[in-house]
Amino acid sequence: MSNFYEERATMIAAGDLQEFVPFGRDHCKHHPNALNLQLRQLQPASELWSSDGAAGLVGSLQEVTIHEKQKESWQLRKGVSEIGEEVDYDEELYVAGNMVIWSKGSKSQALAVYKAFTVDSPVQQALWCDFIISQDKSEKAYSSDEVEKCICILQSSCINMHSIGGKDYIASLPFQVAGVWPTKYGLLFERSTSAHEAPPGPPREPLPTMFSMLHPLDEITPLVCKSGSLFGSSRVQYVVDHAMKIVFLNMDPSIVMTYDTVQSLHSVWVLRRVKTEEENVVLKFSEQGGTPQNVATSSSLTAHLRSLSKGDSPVGSPFQNYSSVHSQSRSTSSPSLHSRSPSISNMAALSRAHSPASGAHSFSGVQRFNLSSHNQSPRRHSISQSPNSHSNGSFLAPETEPIVPELCIEHVWTEAITSMSCVKFQESNDKTQLIFGSITNLQAKDAAPVEKLDTMLVLESSGNLVLYTGVVRVGKVFIPGLPAPSLTASRAVPRPSTPLDSISTPEPLSKLLGSLDEAVLLSPVPELRDSSKLHDSLYNEDCTFQQLGTYIHSVRDPVRNRVTLELSNGTMVRITLPEIATSELVQTCLQAIKFILPKEIAVQMLVKWYSVHSAPGSPSYHSEWNLFVICLMNMMGYNTDRLAWTRNFDFEGSLSPVIAPKKARPSETGSDEDWEYLLNSDYHQSAESHLLSRSLCLSPLEAPQVKGEDSSQSLSLDSSTLLFSHMPAVFFVLHLVYEELKLNTLMGEGSRSLVDLLVQLARDLKLEPYLDHYYRDYPTLVRTTGQVCTVDPGQTGFMHHPSFFTSEPPSIYQWVSSCLKGEGSPPYPYLPGACERSRLVVLSIALYILGDESSVSDESSSQYLSRITPTSQKSQAEQEENRLSVQHSTSVSSLAERLVVWMTSVGFTLRDLETLPFGIALPIRDAIYHCREQPASDWPEAVCLLIGRQDLSKQACEGNLPKGKSVLSSDVPSGTETEEEDDGMNDMNQEVMSLIWSEDLRVQDVRRLLQSARPVRVSVVQCPELSDHELIEEKENRLLQLCQRTMALPVGRGMFTLFSYHPVPTEPLPIPKLNLTGRAPPRNTTVDLSSGNVDVPPNMASWASFHNGVAAGLKIAPASQIDSAWIVYNKPKHAELANEYAGFLMALGLNGHLTKLATLNIHDYLTKGHEMTSIGLLLGVSAAKLGTMDMCVTRLLSIHVPALLPPTSTELDVPHSVQVAAVVGIGLVYQGTAHRHTAEVLLAEIGRPPGPEMEYCTDRESYSLAAGLALGMVCLGHGSNLVGMSDLNVPEQLYQYMVGGHRRFQAGMHREKHKSPSYQIKEGDTINVDVTCPGATLALAMIYLKTNNRSVADWLRAPDTMYLLDFVKPEFLLLRTLARCLILWDDISPDSKWVDSNVPQIIRENSISLSEIELPCSEDLNLETLSQAHVYIIAGACLSLGFRFAGSENLSAFNCLHKFAKDFMTYLSAPNASVTGPYNLETCLSVVLLSLAMVMAGSGNLKVLQLCRFLHMKTGGEMNYGFHLAHHMALGLLFLGGGRYSLSTSNSSIAALLCALYPHFPAHSTDNRYHLQALRHLYVLAAEPRLLVPVDVDANTPCYALLEVTYKGTQWYEQTKEELMAPTLLPELHLLKQIRVKGPRYWELLIDLSKGTQHLKSILSKDGVLYVKLRAGQLSYKEDPMGWQSLLAQTVANRNSEARAFKPETISAFTSDPALLSFAEYFCKPTVNMGQKQEILDLFSSVLYECVTQETPEMLPAYVAMDQAVRRLGRGEVSETAELWQIKLVLAFFSSRSHQERLQSPPKRGFFMSSEFLPVVKCAIDNTLDQWLQAGGDVCVHAYLSGQPRDESQLSALACFLVYHSVPAPRHLPPVGLEGSTSFAELLFKFKQLKMPVRALLRLAPLLLGNPQPMVM
Repeated sequence: MSNFYEERATMIAAGDLQEFVPFGRDHCKHHPNALNLQLRQLQPASELWSSDGAAGLVGSLQEVTIHEKQKESWQLRKGVSEIGEEVDYDEELYVAGNMVIWSKGSKSQALAVYKAFTVDSPVQQALWCDFIISQDKSEKAYSSDEVEKCICILQSSCINMHSIGGKDYIASLPFQVAGVWPTKYGLLFERSTSAHEAPPGPPREPLPTMFSMLHPLDEITPLVCKSGSLFGSSRVQYVVDHAMKIVFLNMDPSIVMTYDTVQSLHSVWVLRRVKTEEENVVLKFSEQGGTPQNVATSSSLTAHLRSLSKGDSPVGSPFQNYSSVHSQSRSTSSPSLHSRSPSISNMAALSRAHSPASGAHSFSGVQRFNLSSHNQSPRRHSISQSPNSHSNGSFLAPETEPIVPELCIEHVWTEAITSMSCVKFQESNDKTQLIFGSITNLQAKDAAPVEKLDTMLVLESSGNLVLYTGVVRVGKVFIPGLPAPSLTASRAVPRPSTPLDSISTPEPLSKLLGSLDEAVLLSPVPELRDSSKLHDSLYNEDCTFQQLGTYIHSVRDPVRNRVTLELSNGTMVRITLPEIATSELVQTCLQAIKFILPKEIAVQMLVKWYSVHSAPGSPSYHSEWNLFVICLMNMMGYNTDRLAWTRNFDFEGSLSPVIAPKKARPSETGSDEDWEYLLNSDYHQSAESHLLSRSLCLSPLEAPQVKGEDSSQSLSLDSSTLLFSHMPAVFFVLHLVYEELKLNTLMGEGSRSLVDLLVQLARDLKLEPYLDHYYRDYPTLVRTTGQVCTVDPGQTGFMHHPSFFTSEPPSIYQWVSSCLKGEGSPPYPYLPGACERSRLVVLSIALYILGDESSVSDESSSQYLSRITPTSQKSQAEQEENRLSVQHSTSVSSLAERLVVWMTSVGFTLRDLETLPFGIALPIRDAIYHCREQPASDWPEAVCLLIGRQDLSKQACEGNLPKGKSVLSSDVPSGTETEEEDDGMNDMNQEVMSLIWSEDLRVQDVRRLLQSARPVRVSVVQCPELSDHELIEEKENRLLQLCQRTMALPVGRGMFTLFSYHPVPTEPLPIPKLNLTGRAPPRNTTVDLSSGNVDVPPNMASWASFHNGVAAGLKIAPASQIDSAWIVYNKPKHAELANEYAGFLMALGLNGHLTKLATLNIHDYLTKGHEMTSIGLLLGVSAAKLGTMDMCVTRLLSIHVPALLPPTSTELDVPHSVQVAAVVGIGLVYQGTAHRHTAEVLLAEIGRPPGPEMEYCTDRESYSLAAGLALGMVCLGHGSNLVGMSDLNVPEQLYQYMVGGHRRFQAGMHREKHKSPSYQIKEGDTINVDVTCPGATLALAMIYLKTNNRSVADWLRAPDTMYLLDFVKPEFLLLRTLARCLILWDDISPDSKWVDSNVPQIIRENSISLSEIELPCSEDLNLETLSQAHVYIIAGACLSLGFRFAGSENLSAFNCLHKFAKDFMTYLSAPNASVTGPYNLETCLSVVLLSLAMVMAGSGNLKVLQLCRFLHMKTGGEMNYGFHLAHHMALGLLFLGGGRYSLSTSNSSIAALLCALYPHFPAHSTDNRYHLQALRHLYVLAAEPRLLVPVDVDANTPCYALLEVTYKGTQWYEQTKEELMAPTLLPELHLLKQIRVKGPRYWELLIDLSKGTQHLKSILSKDGVLYVKLRAGQLSYKEDPMGWQSLLAQTVANRNSEARAFKPETISAFTSDPALLSFAEYFCKPTVNMGQKQEILDLFSSVLYECVTQETPEMLPAYVAMDQAVRRLGRGEVSETAELWQIKLVLAFFSSRSHQERLQSPPKRGFFMSSEFLPVVKCAIDNTLDQWLQAGGDVCVHAYLSGQPRDESQLSALACFLVYHSVPAPRHLPPVGLEGSTSFAELLFKFKQLKMPVRALLRLAPLLLGNPQPMVM
C-alpha cells in the first residue's frame, strides 16, 4: 500500500455540529405519574390518606427526593418505519428509574415521544427486539416469517415485552439477570453470578450462565456452546463459565463477541439454532440410551434451575413461574393456577396458544416438577416436530421434563493478545462460514462504526478522531468549534501485521468497494477500559495537553453517518460525517469506477476523493462534478492546471491545497495562456454560437494550437499516478455510464458534462471511433481538434487494456435500432449496479421485438448482455441474487403481458417510463397499450398501475389491505339523528341501496315496518256504550295484541341490517330500545301495559329483548376491528339489559368476533348463571368455531350437556334451554365431521326418557329436536358412508324414532341414569313419537342431504291410506315432505305440478282442495285430517322449493310459490277454512311466505314485499307472536343485509336454515317448547355476500355498469350468458364460469372463475366493491341512460373534418386527466390575432383529439417532441442529435416486422400512433436534409468521408445527416477508396455489408460516383 498521501494532513470536516441531550431526559421530568407511582410504592394507601393527609404527603415527598438521582441510560438506532419505506432519523430508547421513553426524530424531523412505559420497579435495561412468530423451527424458515417487533423492559424479577401491535407479555425470570441482548432469534440472557451462590453438590453440574428466550411465551432455555479444538473434535456443553461476558452481539451475520474476565481475551462465536444431535448430547441421551446416573443429573439440573426462582417470584408458589407463565399447556391447566399469578396476561396467553415452542414437549401441572423419581430405565429421547408430541403416551414414567435448549454458540475465533484491534473477517461465498483474516492493531480509546459510509470512526489515544475504512486511514475528522489536540502526540499508523498484498480478500467494511455483504465492524466496548489498566497508562503518558481544555472522551450511539462524542466536561455533541457524494452523476461514476478497479486501488481512490470532497470549506453542490473531474484526472496523471478546459472550472470557496499543488505563473504581467484561457472559456463558446455573431459573419476563432516543444512536453501524463495504468478501463466504464445517462431524459445536463471528460480521454488514448461517436451525439460540444496530452510511448505498455474493452463504441440507440430492423447485433456491455436502465431496455427489446421469451430469465440474458467483470474479482454469484426471475404465478399469455409483468417485477414504474426518451419507450408503451385492453383480473397492483388501469390497481391494492372500512361504509355519525329516532337502521348504506332500488321508496317502507323503537298507534273506536275505564282496558288489550307484533320485529330487523356497521372502538354499540308502549289518537295519549288493568304474562319481553340485542350485534360487520376489551366494555350497567347483552354476545359469535373474547371473560359470564347469557354465549362461541372440533369449546359445551359428562360426575343444575343451546352448539362445532362419539351420544339424546325426579320433563320436544338437528349437522351430507358407525345403525334408529315402536335397551355409560322411569310421565317402553319424530326426521334429511337416496326417501313418503294417516300428526307431514325432497335434491322442479305430485292420491281425490267449495261426502274419510294433511304436505313441498332455489331469484320458482301464497290467502277467507283450521292455514301461509323470501333473498322483490306488508297489518285473532315472527323474518330475508347478502345452498347453509326456519312457530313470546327461539338467528351462517357494486375509480362513487355473467353448463341447462346491470346480486359462484364488465362505456374487465373463486370472494366480502373506469368520451349510465350524449356520437359522423370540428372545450367529456384538460386550455384555445400560430394550434388540437379518442394520452408528449424536433431541424438549431435518433427509432418500430405482425393479428385495435402523422414527419426531415445537401452540404459530407477538415459552421447539420441516414464512419468505408466505383449497382454491392439503407445511399451516390447532381427523389 503506497503511503504517499498519508503524510499530507488530510482533514475531514464534520458537518451539523449540535449539542446532544437525550430527548427522554427532558420528557421524563414532565411525564405524568412518575411521582405518584413512587408515592404508591413508598407508603400504603391507608397512610397516605390519613387524617393529616397533608403532612403525610409532605413526608412522602421528602422521601421521594432521595430517588431523584437516577441512573440513566439510552441507546439509539436507525429509524424503522412501519410501512417499510426508507426513513432516515434516529430512534432513542431512554431509561431512567421506572420509566422507559421511546422517541423518534432527528434534526430534520421534529423529535416526538412515540411511547412511554412506566413499570413498578426500577428498569435495569430496555431494548428493541424482533421475535419471530412461526411454527417451524428450521433455519430455512427464517426469511419468510412474520416478525413481532417488540420493546423489552428488564426489571429485577421479570421482563416486560410490548409489541408494536399492542400485545403485552410478562415473563418472570428464574434468576437474576446481568444483561439482555437482542438477537436474530429472540432474547439472550446473561445470568448474574453472585458470590454467595451455593456451589452445586457433587452429582450436579454447574448452572448455565447464558440463556435464550425465543418468544415471550416460550421457556427460557440454556444456551449450548460448541468449542472446537485443533483436531476437529469439538466439545458441546452448556455455557457455564462465569468469567465469560458478552460484550457485543450482532444480528446479521449472527455473531457474539465475549470477553473472558479471567484470561482477558476476546472470542467470537456464531449464534445459531441448536442441532438435534447437540441437543441430545447436552440432554445426555446418546443413541444407545444414557445411564441412569446421567438421567438423574440432567433432571436435577432442570429442577435446580427451576427451584432457583422460588426466592424471587412475587408469589411464593413453586409452580408460579413455570405453570402459569411458561408452560405451553396453560390453556389446559386449571383456572386456579391462572388466578394465582398476577403477572400473566391471559389475553396474550390465549392469543398464542400455539407458541413456536409447541414442538417441544410440555407437561401440564405438577408432573414436570416431580424431583424424587430418578427413573432407572434408560429413556430414549426423540424430538418430533409435530405438535402432538406431548401426548403422554410416549412417556410412561412421570419424570422431570428437561428444558430443551434452543440456541447454540459455536466458537470461531479468539484473539492472541489483548489490545484494541481491528479484526478483518468476511463471509465466505456461501454465507455459512466466517473467515477471519489478518489482524491489525490500532491504538485507540474508542471507536464507532459509521454504517452509511462503511467506515469506522476511531478516537485515538491522543484525542484525535480519525476515520478508517478497514485498516486504511481516510483522514482526521475536523470538528468546527472544538480545539484540535496538538499534533505532537499523534503516532504514525502501524503497519498491518500481515502484508496486505498477499491477501486477495477485500478489506472489511468496504461494502462500498466490494460486492460482498461484510459485517459491520465490531465496536469495542467501554467495559474494557475499566477492566484493564493497560489503556490508562497508554494514553496518560503522552497526552499531557489534555488537562488544558475539553477533549473528546468517548464516542457513542452511531446511527448511519451520525455519531455522538462525549467530551471530558460531560457535555455531548452529535456530529454528522459528510456523505461520499451528493450529486447523482458523481455517485454513478464513482460506483462504476469502483466496480472496475482492483480492491486496493479502489479503496485508495475513494479515500482520496473523500478527503478532497469533504475537506473543510469544501465547495458546494453544483461544483462537485468539477471537483470530481479534477480529482479523477489528477489521479490519472493529468496536470489539470495546464489543461485548458479544466483550468477554468469555477469553484466558489477556496481550493484547498489538497486538490492540486499550484504551479506558480511564469510571469505576473500576463501571457498568451491567458488569451487561450479566454478562447476556451464557456463564455466565449456561448458568444460564438450566439445569433449576433452569426449575423455579423464573425469567423469563429480557433484556440491556437499548443505550440512549441516545451509546452507539449509539459502536458504529458504522469505515469506514476494511481489510476494511470487503469485509464482504458475507467474510460470504458465512464462511456457506459454516458450511454446509460442517455436513457434518462432528466440527466441531459449530466451527459453533457460527462462528454467533455470522455472526449479528452478518448483523444489522449487515440480512440478515433469514440470521438466520432461523441461528435455525432453532440456536434456543437465536440470539436475536431483540441488539447492533446501525450502519453509517453514507453509508458503505454503499462496501460492495462481490459478484456471487455471494444474498439467500436457501444451505443444503446444503435443496438435498439438494429434490433428493430431485425439485424443481428453483438451483446451490449452491461455494468452491474451502474447501468440498470441499459439492461432493462436491452432485455425488454429482446423480449418484445425479437420475441425471445427466455430473454428475461437469468440464464439466457448473456445472449443480449455481456457482463463486465472487474479484473481481480471473485464469481459474481452474490450479485446475481437480487435479479428477479419471472417465474410469475399470474398467467401470462402474450409477449406484451410477459414484458409488462417482468418490468414490474424488476421494479420499473410509470415514473421511470416517463423519463425514458420517447423512441426507446415506444415499444414498451405499445406493449402497455396492448395489455390495457384485456388485462387479467389477478395481476398484482404494480402491473395494473403500469398499464394505467387504475380500476384494477385500486382493486389489487384493496385486496392486500386488511379487511377494514371499505369505500361503501356509510360514515354517518351516530349523533345525527335524535336519540329516540335511533331505530337501529341508521347505518345502512343509502348510496348503494338507492342504486339498487332507484325507482321507489321501498327501503323506507321496510324501515317503517321493522322499527320497534317508537310507540305503536293504538286506535280503538269508542262505542257509546263503553265506559271510560272499559275503554282504557280495551285500548290496553289492543296494545297487548300489537305488542305481540312489536316483539317479533327485531329478528327481521337483524336480517335487514346484517353486517352494515363498523363500530367505533371507543363508544359502546347503540342498542335501540324495544318500545312496548302505544299512543292513542286523537289526543296521542300514552297507553302502557304496566297500569295493571290487563294481565301481562311474566317475562313477556325477555326473549324480545334478547332478539333486539342480537339484531343490534349483527349490524357489526365481520371486518370490523374489535377486541376483547370492547366486548366487555359493552356490558350494561343495569340488570334489566342483561338479556340484550346476551343477544349481543350471540351476534358477535355469529359474525366471528367472539373468538377474540378472552377465556377468562367467557368463564366469568357463564359462572353468573344468567340463563340468557349462557344461551347466547354457548351458541355464539359454537357458531364462531363452526366445524373446527375445537377442544376448548367442546369442554365448555360438555359441562352443559349431562350426556357428555362421565356418568359419575356431579349432577349440575343446568337450565333446560341452556342444555338445548349446548346440544345445538355441539352440532355446530362438529358440523360435517361425522365424529363417532358425538354422533352416538346425540342419537341417544333424541329419545332421552324423562327422569325420575321430574328432570327432563318440560319442553322435551325442543331438546329432542335440538339433538336431532345436532346429529344431522355432525353427519351432514355423509349419507350411507358414515365411516366407523355401521354398528350404531343410525338410519334405522332414526326411522324408529320417527314412526314409533319399542324403546331399545340403553347402551353405553349412561344406562344407570335411565333405570328408573319417571314417576309423572307414563310412556311405557314405547317411543314417544310426538317428542322424537321432528328431530329424527330432520336428522335423516340432513344426513342424506342431496344424496338422492331413494330407499331412505321412501321411508319419508306421506302415508297413502286413511288408516295410516290417522297415525301421523299432520304437522309432521310437513317435515317428512321437506325431508324427502331435500334428500331427492335433484328431483325438485319449480312448478306447481311437481308440488302437487307430493300429495298422495287419496288426499288429492278427497281433500277440499284449495279452491273447491262443495264438500264431497264419504263416511269413513276424516275430512279434517285429509285437508290438514293436504295443506301441510303442500307447505312442505314449497319449503323444499325455497331451500333448493334459495338466493337464486329463480323466476319459475318465484311464480310457483307466489301462486300458492295467493291460494292460501284466498283460502283463509273462504267459508270452509274452519275445516282445516285457521291455525294450520296461517302456519302454511307463513311457511310459503318464508320460502318465497328465501328464493328472492336480498332482492327486495316488490310482490313479496306487498304480501309481507299486508300480513304486517293483520293483528289479533289467530295472528300470534310466532306468525308475526315468520312474516317479519320473511321481510328481513327479502332485504337481507340491505340487499348486499343472499342465501347460499351449500350443505352447511341448509343445516343452518333448517334450524332458523323450523316450521313450527312459537305461540307466544316466551314459548320455547318445540324450538328454542335463539336458533332463529342461525340464518346468519347461511348468508353470504353476493352484491357486486361497481365503483367509479375516478369519482370513488358507486355507479351502474353492465355485467355479462356466464353460467357453467349443468344437467338442466347448457352454458349460457346473461346480462345484468350492476349493482346486482350475483348467482352462487359455483354456478358461474366468468364475469365480464362489458364495454363500451367502461374498460373491460374479466374475472375468470374457472381458476378458482377466491379472488371474487374476497371482493364480495369487502362490500363487493369492483372498481371500474369510464372510457374516454363516455358518460356514466346515471347521467346518460340511453347513451346519446357521448362526444364520439357528435363528431364521428364526419370523420374527415374531425380535426377542425373538435373544440377543446368538449374535451372534459372525454377525460378527467387534469394534465390533458390544461393542455387543451393553454395550447388549443384560439386567441384573437393568431397569424402563423393557427397551424400549430390545429396540429395540437388534432393530436390531442387523437390521443384522447384512441385512449393513449401518454403519447401526447411524444407527438409534441417529434414536432418540435422537426421544426428545430428546419431552423438549423440542433445542438444534439438525440431527438433525431428518437424519431428514427419510432419510424423503425412502426416499420418493424414484429409490429406489422401484431397489426395483422386478430384483435384489431386502434392504431397506436396516428397513421397520418408519421409520414408527414418523415417527409419534413427528408426535405430539410436534402435542401441542405443541395445548398452545399455535399461538400461537407465529402470532406467528412475522405477525412479532410470540414467547415465549422456546418458541423451540426452534418451530424444530423450522418445520424439520420446512418452513414458509416470513414474508417468503415470499403478500402478500395471512394472514387473506384463506377455504377450505382456496384455501390449497392459494396455497401451491403455495412447495412446502410438504400435511400441514404441514393443521396451519397453522386458524391461517391463523382456525378455533379445528387439523385434526390
